[in-house]
Amino acid sequence: MTPINLIALVTSLLLVLYVFRLVVKGKLRVEYSIFWIVTTIILVVFTVWKNGLEYLAKLVHVHQAPNLVFTVAIFAIFVYLLHLSKVNSNLQDTNKKLAQELALLAEKTKEKDNV
Repeated sequence: MTPINLIALVTSLLLVLYVFRLVVKGKLRVEYSIFWIVTTIILVVFTVWKNGLEYLAKLVHVHQAPNLVFTVAIFAIFVYLLHLSKVNSNLQDTNKKLAQELALLAEKTKEKDNV
């Protein structure tokens, strides 16, 4: 194993440990940690399996393996951004409903105080 492979392997494993630590401390939800763990596992697999990227590139008829990496990475980022946009939209709707309910409760409280 070359030094760069060893560095990549150790860094990937440290990232997995850090993600687990964030989950245990409650600073990262499990549903988001899955993305990071799967990504890190893929990095570990390609670090250990040296010819794996070339094999996959030939399998999907991509002429250069780095092009496959960038294409898959960009696609994964778009899918993840779409998911985060959906979560953000749901949170905005929930916040709006909560603010409206709070305003109604505040109005009812004022009415009871005035009576």
